[in-house]
Amino acid sequence: MSAPHRALPRKLTAAAALLLTATTAALLPTTALAAEPESITTHSGATTEQERSRIDTYWTPTRMKLAGALIPENTPVPEDDNTPDDPHPLPANTPDPGATWRHGGAVNKSVGRLFFTFSDGYDGSCSATVVNSANRSTIITAAHCLRGLGDPATDGTWNHNLYFVPGYRNGTKPLGGFSIKNMATSSRWDTDPSKTTPDDVAVAGYDTGILVANPSAGGQRIADVTGSQKIAFTKPAKDEFIHTFGYPKDRLNNPSGKYTGSRMIHCAGPAQPGPKAPLLWGGSCDMSHGASGGPHFAQFDTRTGTGTVVGVTTTTDELAGGQPNTLYATRLGDSAHRLYNWAQARLA
Repeated sequence: MSAPHRALPRKLTAAAALLLTATTAALLPTTALAAEPESITTHSGATTEQERSRIDTYWTPTRMKLAGALIPENTPVPEDDNTPDDPHPLPANTPDPGATWRHGGAVNKSVGRLFFTFSDGYDGSCSATVVNSANRSTIITAAHCLRGLGDPATDGTWNHNLYFVPGYRNGTKPLGGFSIKNMATSSRWDTDPSKTTPDDVAVAGYDTGILVANPSAGGQRIADVTGSQKIAFTKPAKDEFIHTFGYPKDRLNNPSGKYTGSRMIHCAGPAQPGPKAPLLWGGSCDMSHGASGGPHFAQFDTRTGTGTVVGVTTTTDELAGGQPNTLYATRLGDSAHRLYNWAQARLA
């Protein structure tokens, strides 16, 4: 993955755009990848107390605020987003193309910002969610937030210093930070990068990543600190009303961008399949870089901030097509279910 694409939603390269039409883009990757059997690929993160402590110390307020900046040494530290909270619930089924979430609820604790360091030494961030699980330690995100394509035994394939901050807000850790003990993706990501691209894997529906969090410094499992959201592995329905959350940070590298990653952003509206990628489903939303891995909720209750995670943010209309400012999810199906079952069986 080239430097400008660090932890960004998938974009077609110029070469790929010339080779794939709106019709074949959704068919060729799926057909090619289906020729190989799929399994789970796992990787260890912070497994010692020393490593957990080092990662916790690494993620300072300034480092978190600048995660995702392409030239962090020349990037101003973003100002805090002090949009006032609103104690009143958002009316049900209210469309929202993108705004700071001000309405509280469980989502303020169970969703957070996922930080990591690329193999080239630069820091990045995505979004992630604590979900119901037997081990009370399972987090779901996007696979491209955890690794690139290639040999999983090669250390450079995976991101490092993974650290989840639930309820992240303006460089603070309201509920503490959690290093990651284990992670997993579909084996589709083990593909030789000279033969396919991350876009191909995403379009084929394999951009789910799963994490097992280490306990807090006080020994608590993450779900005992943050609560957790329901999760389901069901087929999408056209026009199903979906609520999406994430931590976009496009303004770090683009002065005309809207978001800096300081607060959690919310979108809501009916979901549609991507014209160029019908396995991906999305709706009107102006989130982009940094929102990857964020939850797409069905049956979201704006009074309590709870819902059922049915997908994770993967890309925008640049890859999947549709109207400008459309954000698409990898819907959770059989592949994601296998990852989830693997994760919830792990000891934290």
